[in-house]
Amino acid sequence: MRIAIVDDDPLVRMGLRAIMGSEPGWEVVGEAGDGAAAVALAAQTRPDVMLMDIRMPGMDGLEATRRILASVPGVAVLVLTTFEVDEYVFEALRSGASGFVLKRVPPAELIEAARVVAAGESLLFPASTRSVIERFATREPGGTLPELTDREQDVLRALARGLSNGEIASEMFVSVETVKSHVASILTKLGVRDRTQAVIAAYETGFVAPGETAG
Repeated sequence: MRIAIVDDDPLVRMGLRAIMGSEPGWEVVGEAGDGAAAVALAAQTRPDVMLMDIRMPGMDGLEATRRILASVPGVAVLVLTTFEVDEYVFEALRSGASGFVLKRVPPAELIEAARVVAAGESLLFPASTRSVIERFATREPGGTLPELTDREQDVLRALARGLSNGEIASEMFVSVETVKSHVASILTKLGVRDRTQAVIAAYETGFVAPGETAG
């Protein structure tokens, strides 16, 4: 896996490089200290995962995330944040980031988070991610989802609960491949890049209500 690190604190970047570079087969391909440098780094190195700080001088991580995801296909952005409930984090998720982790998490959790987003999943399993979406997703007047089949609606509700493909498959008594097919169809119909944005759309159209996915 190819990792790029974006943070305005050199000491934080040093620590992240040590953690991510310790995994067998993982390579830290570059670092950046602000959003503009992050955009250039992404275009130059085309990493699998970018660890992205949000609050930086000049171009912040939010704008950098938007630009990178619009211009560099295949990269997954994993937001690094100090604050668990943060509107900036929500906007990054809405713009295409696959999830976020707190800067104080243990190294093993950070490594697992990078592994999850690199595999094309989203970090919807931590309750903190769903809490951010519930708090900041604003229902759009007149907003509606494109027409989904009954099964796709069931899968979208399961995604909003933070279930993985395997958990959804077990709950619905179908194969993981069938779930993946439903998820791919949902993403296509909604015009979003991954399940995080699909869940945000579900909240913003009123398909899922705040508190409905608790537990």
